[in-house]
Amino acid sequence: MRKSRYHFKFEDLTIYTVAMEFGEVINKQTKKFPKEERFELTSQFKRAADSIALNIAEGSGGSDKQFHNYLGNAWHSAHECVSCSSKALLRDYITSEEDEENRRLITELSKMITTLRAIILKRINN
Repeated sequence: MRKSRYHFKFEDLTIYTVAMEFGEVINKQTKKFPKEERFELTSQFKRAADSIALNIAEGSGGSDKQFHNYLGNAWHSAHECVSCSSKALLRDYITSEEDEENRRLITELSKMITTLRAIILKRINN
């Protein structure tokens, strides 16, 4: 990712970087989807994928409780991407290899989100 003179703390989070990269993978994949899907599966998949990083960034600036909640939203968006990827595979918009890679990345992100939520929850409860 490009470095800026104006840096935000959340940009140092590995989870944010991975989420940003995943959003770009999905953006590239959805460019191949049929035009009639532009306002349907294409839009839904891109919004869900981008929502992961957006929730991480938005939540990181608040309290631990707020961040925990935003990470929950990111987790839900990641799981929404599983359904979107499955639909894309069923409709022959992506290959089984692309679906498998999407699932690998979503699994990685989900584990990272779950781990970070647990760490934050411990801080909240102490």
